Amino acid sequence: MPERSARVAVVVPAYRVKAHVGAVLAAIGPEVDAIYVVDDACPEGSGDAVEASVTDPRVHVLRHERNQGVGGATLTGYRQALADGCDVIVKLDGDGQMDPTLVPELVRPILEDEADYVKGNRFFDLEGLRPMPTVRLIGNALLSFVTKLSTGYWDLFDPTNGFTAIDARVAAMLPFAKLSRGYFFESDVLFRLGTLRAVVRDVPMPARYGSEESGLAPARVVPEFLRKHATNTAKRIFYGYFLRNFSIASLELLLGPLFLLLGAVVGAVGWLRSLAAGELATSGTVMLAALPILVGVQLLLAFFGYDIQNVPREPLRRRLAGRPGRRPAP
Repeated sequence: MPERSARVAVVVPAYRVKAHVGAVLAAIGPEVDAIYVVDDACPEGSGDAVEASVTDPRVHVLRHERNQGVGGATLTGYRQALADGCDVIVKLDGDGQMDPTLVPELVRPILEDEADYVKGNRFFDLEGLRPMPTVRLIGNALLSFVTKLSTGYWDLFDPTNGFTAIDARVAAMLPFAKLSRGYFFESDVLFRLGTLRAVVRDVPMPARYGSEESGLAPARVVPEFLRKHATNTAKRIFYGYFLRNFSIASLELLLGPLFLLLGAVVGAVGWLRSLAAGELATSGTVMLAALPILVGVQLLLAFFGYDIQNVPREPLRRRLAGRPGRRPAP
């Protein structure tokens, strides 16, 4: 660990993970100072099982009276870690799909002032993807592109990966009350980090799948994900290119769709006239429609080029040096 003086906490949401959480906790190394197991009203009594079988003094069990989802459980752990003065907060699922021995690699970019938030990426090693179910593989690829669009982090992949680490001071800046409580939590955090201009990095990790069961039902979450990604995309564009700043990219985004629409209207009118006259459209008519469309496409491509280059590069934690993490409002 580059900075052993930093206090590292691990948050473990616990819901139907009684069979796996003990092994996960046992594998967490000495680089971690505090472990918060959040029993999210688990019907299996995961919290009780941890208290009965785990003697590690770093482990603290927090309980929800009602289920709040993985995001709600993670935020409860974040609040406690901030209240206890931790410097870096890791989120580690209790189902055994994430290797706790990778925690040092996950927090290293934060402790070395290279990032504010770090997440795992299972897509670095193509051979390691063989255990991943095909449905998850395709779904992650599609979600990755949509998440790039809604967050502005074009250099990231595997957006639903829940193996994450965040600088405590940056975590305290997140609007806890507005964050999604369900499976959209990780994607929503990325969107909020983008509005803060925080630096996010990927860290390679293997895909691990065993006997655990996923609670994520694609038929149920896909419509929700699409709706929330569309909302976040609109917010990001408005905040970043019109409310907080106005640049050449803002003009490109405004004019590009207008030129496309103009070309489509001119082309449709020309086609209808040619159809009514029973004659082929002249080359001039075709160019009147094609030229605005080409200009519109070029403007939108220029905007996306600017947006891709606009990924945050300067970590927030450098500007927040010496500022203690504050406990966010509930």
